Amino acid sequence: MKRVHLHLAGLLTVFILTASCNSKPEVQPKLGTNPNLGPTPAEINKVPKLIADGKITEMTFESQTHDFGTIKQGDKVVHDFKFTNTGKEDLIISYAKGSCGCTVPEYPKQAIKPGGKGSIKVSFNSAGKIGETSKTVTLTCNVTDGAKILYIKTNIVPSGTK
Repeated sequence: MKRVHLHLAGLLTVFILTASCNSKPEVQPKLGTNPNLGPTPAEINKVPKLIADGKITEMTFESQTHDFGTIKQGDKVVHDFKFTNTGKEDLIISYAKGSCGCTVPEYPKQAIKPGGKGSIKVSFNSAGKIGETSKTVTLTCNVTDGAKILYIKTNIVPSGTK
């Protein structure tokens, strides 16, 4: 019985060593070098400092939700979420991130003065998706809660449907 256990232990050791020698470690890109990975450390620290300094403003959207209706699988659709800085301080949007890689936001990089207007362009790629779909875009900015969330939804039908 001891021989069987030793034999199994030996086989297991060989398997583990072989598997670990053949696997390659994943290389992680540095934070801030890829727009899908997140903000740089400087960007992360920008909004909390503005909020700590009392430089909080308000951001009012015409609508924070957009329904693209029914689209065909593979369609790429775009919507501009229009907003106004309704506060008394400059509005700084330090970062915007979609809930997945199919939802890509573009946002103003410059400060928006009080009373100023702007928009967040959100592109959605329906490739590989089907049925009712909802996604979000989170904006990190110097507003009361430190963030605003935009919502998109659509119903995706197979591309051969009318």
